[in-house]
Amino acid sequence: MCYLSVMRTICNCSNHRTDGVWQEGNPLFDIFNRRYTGSKHKLCGWIDEIISENCRGDSFFDVFAGTGVVTYTVLPRYRRVVMNDFLCSNEIIYKAFFMRGKYNPSLLDEYQQKFVTLSPTELPENYFSDNFGGKYFNADDAVMIGHIREQLEYDRCRLTEKEFSVLLASLLYSADRCANTVGHYDAYIKGKSIPSRFEFVLINPVDVFTEVEIHREDANELAGKISADVSYIDPPYNSRQYSRFYHVLENLTKWEKPMLFGAALKPLEENMSDYCRIAASERFADLIGKLDTGFIVVSYNNTYAPKSKSSRNKIELDFILDTLTDRGHTKSFKKMHQYFNAGKTVLDGHKEYLFITQTEG
Repeated sequence: MCYLSVMRTICNCSNHRTDGVWQEGNPLFDIFNRRYTGSKHKLCGWIDEIISENCRGDSFFDVFAGTGVVTYTVLPRYRRVVMNDFLCSNEIIYKAFFMRGKYNPSLLDEYQQKFVTLSPTELPENYFSDNFGGKYFNADDAVMIGHIREQLEYDRCRLTEKEFSVLLASLLYSADRCANTVGHYDAYIKGKSIPSRFEFVLINPVDVFTEVEIHREDANELAGKISADVSYIDPPYNSRQYSRFYHVLENLTKWEKPMLFGAALKPLEENMSDYCRIAASERFADLIGKLDTGFIVVSYNNTYAPKSKSSRNKIELDFILDTLTDRGHTKSFKKMHQYFNAGKTVLDGHKEYLFITQTEG
């Protein structure tokens, strides 16, 4: 039986990774099998239920799609879905899971079988192992990850876009699974040995019947170009820049082999979001005003008093409510929820909010 013959189940979260721990016995990665700051993995059922009860229409715009789990959850209910995120790694993941396109399951299985039998002692050092081996990854694992990425780039011309996307997304998920981090790449864990745990596992593409558009653009610029019945917004709310948090995965995706700097081995700054800066409120108001949509759905978490300053909200709750109310009648929903914790953020009584605005034009 080929790996890609397994059909996915919408948000069947209990059979997969829970709290960052991989559950053995699953042959494929589903879209929520990754660690990601602010992921709505555990909230997707709640969000979907509220949207289905309060919104109408057959098109959905995921403005800051992030992991893609919200799109993954609501996909069966919409004729057309638009996804957007400014990270290259997220874009390739969306293409792998959702993009329509030809691919040969047998060919992908051949690559998987070839990659799981690699011996790091028979492979030369490479850009990835030179920079990240013994730090973000076990040294042998880094050699294999870099070798596989180089192989995919070399074979790119013989692969369809869908096949390349699936294989590269599979590498991203496989690398993330064995990374020596607390769930992001702002730093690696020091002071302990790093076990070799890398295994190349394929992702499980979605059987897509919906029209899915995938964009990698500035959300505020894209907002004026897209018309949708329901627009879902889950922007960054604090100073943590996602392009810096996930620079290793961005590097692995783009494969431009830039010079790296500092203890965290980051490239020069790029793809920096104003939503993580003092201009966040202004940008949010601009976005809400530009959206051509019948319903605006906004996710929000109340991270006002954490110990880490970088976790504090850049956009205040009252400002969001006032901005949404200016566009139309707004409903509020809330739920107790454990916030992502990388070790310094302590938030007692943390709540996740969901706002739904029926626009008045």
